[in-house]
Amino acid sequence: MKAHRLAGLVLATIVAAVPSVMAHHSFSAEFDANKPLKLKGRLTEVKWVNPHSWIYIEVMGRNGTTEKWAWETAGINNLYRQGWKKSDLVLGTVLVIDGFQARSGARVANASTITFENGRQLFAGSPAPGGGRK
Repeated sequence: MKAHRLAGLVLATIVAAVPSVMAHHSFSAEFDANKPLKLKGRLTEVKWVNPHSWIYIEVMGRNGTTEKWAWETAGINNLYRQGWKKSDLVLGTVLVIDGFQARSGARVANASTITFENGRQLFAGSPAPGGGRK
């Protein structure tokens, strides 16, 4: 009887872990280390979620239209360990974000550093290609 309970517990643990494992991806699977990107724009939305949080900014495009860019960062706990607070990101704040564009060419990127107008920087928690900080 104990073996059945143990097997059930192991199976339940595996089933519970599958969604988070399936949602996670490596940097190189989605982003291109040969497409460094630096954009300045106004913060429009922040999603504090795991396994990756997201920052959205509006950027003035080359043709004068506004483009919305999505920037992936590390998850909530990693950002907190890097010194972030939710109060750091006030909607409407102008940010300069450095990172790497998605392989697809979409307006999606992986953030390395975020710089505020006053020069303050926050590390976005995602590793730069090669495993270190950018």
